[in-house]
Amino acid sequence: MSRQGGRRRPGAVVVITGASSGIGRATAHAFAKGGARLVLAARSPETLQEVAAECAAHGAQVITVPTDISEESQVETLMRSAVEAFGRIDVCVANASVYSYGTFEATPPDVFRQIIGTNLLGPIHTARAVLPYFRSQRRGTLIIIGSVYSKITSPYVSPYVTSKFGLLGFTEVLRQELRKAKNIHICLVLPATIDTPIYQHAANYTGKPVHPLPPVVSPHRVAKVILRNSKRPRPVTVVGQIQRTIIPIHSLLPRLYDQCINPVMNLIALQKGPTAPSSGTVFTPDPSSNQITGNWRTSRTRRLATASAILTIWSIIRRRRP
Repeated sequence: MSRQGGRRRPGAVVVITGASSGIGRATAHAFAKGGARLVLAARSPETLQEVAAECAAHGAQVITVPTDISEESQVETLMRSAVEAFGRIDVCVANASVYSYGTFEATPPDVFRQIIGTNLLGPIHTARAVLPYFRSQRRGTLIIIGSVYSKITSPYVSPYVTSKFGLLGFTEVLRQELRKAKNIHICLVLPATIDTPIYQHAANYTGKPVHPLPPVVSPHRVAKVILRNSKRPRPVTVVGQIQRTIIPIHSLLPRLYDQCINPVMNLIALQKGPTAPSSGTVFTPDPSSNQITGNWRTSRTRRLATASAILTIWSIIRRRRP
């Protein structure tokens, strides 16, 4: 554990997992600007120090606790360190995730297991470790970061979808079991496609370069939603208005959805050109590539996404003609 501090502020104590890049890093900045005292966790000690320095520059008190949330004992240490440093935990953001592309059969079993271990068991470990502190305080907010993939599906991302569907059920059960604990809140945030390095970090067994499905949303929008939930908790919040509209199509028109999603993934998510199989950062972090954004919102990628979307719509229209 390491500590960096700005001027002392009696702000909320916030634990953030997956704080080294993407949504977690943007969220750390947002809470730091609001005067929170931060406990930052991720697998990379080097990147955690960078994020801590960024947050300290906003005047926040920060400690870092290198943590692999797939290991329950490390999550227990994380929560204990937070309480030892600041006396309590007000908000816990369970954010860490890893990603992969590839058919179910092409995805190695150990990669599938590790994604489940990080994305599903990690938040479960987090909830198990933080809830006793919330119980003793009689208050606290757990914000779990799911995905729009908690409610829809697509080919080539089976372990990610499995983990995020699981989080939806898990948070619903927690909320039911904690009904009498009026000041303990369980929130689920469902981001759509977010401009983070998770796509560069993804394991890839498709044989092709990958690209996120448009439209791509800024991670700072997700951070604002998380910050808002910490003050005014909501059970479920979707971030990404356009992709939100896909959820009822998946539920109400499953045949149409199934017909459309394959060409969408094949034309947009999988790009031209061969690429070697890789486990990405599923098992080991890559500190050099940890940033808030993945630079997917450049004008070039937007033009590419628009062109691909037009081709996809045209292919769907042709498929559905009698």
